[in-house]
Amino acid sequence: MQAPNEHHHKAINRVLRYIKASPAHGVFFPCENNLQLKAFSDSEWASCDLTRKSTTGYYIYIETSLISCKTKKQNTVSCSSLEAKYRALATTVCELQWLTFLLRGLQIDTVTPTNLFCDNQVARHIATNPMFHERTKHIDIDCHVVRKKLQTGLFHLLPIKGIEQSADAFTKALDQSAFNSAVNKLGMIDTYLPA
Repeated sequence: MQAPNEHHHKAINRVLRYIKASPAHGVFFPCENNLQLKAFSDSEWASCDLTRKSTTGYYIYIETSLISCKTKKQNTVSCSSLEAKYRALATTVCELQWLTFLLRGLQIDTVTPTNLFCDNQVARHIATNPMFHERTKHIDIDCHVVRKKLQTGLFHLLPIKGIEQSADAFTKALDQSAFNSAVNKLGMIDTYLPA
């Protein structure tokens, strides 16, 4: 916003072309759901060329309906991809906690615990391992948040293959086929097509 250049102009034109080509795309909410929350957490390490900050992205569904999603540049520079993944995991857990409280406040009973998918094996290991060591000292607060909520049964931390990670659309530049696959995973449909 402060110093736009030709690169920014090309990016905005690409976004506008996409919107113009798909005016009827929308997220579909079926009337029958079993109210099981499902979340996908991901990050792209040092993705900003100027600041080297990482990008966090997550999707949260009720069964097949997308109810919350976010992509955001992380506040601090991560020294490793593990640190970036774990910060994204902590952000996703905080959103899951808020959504759980919101749904309970609305007297909507969801199936618990939530399935939270993360494609980083080391991040999953740190979340389930009660021992702190030198490698986790710089993400100490995030570790406590994730472990506490895992121990209270808010979520199950499950593995997912990197190519199946639907949160990639919010953290990485994707080619057209990968982007279309990610859009399909969001539950987006063309509302102009006959049922």
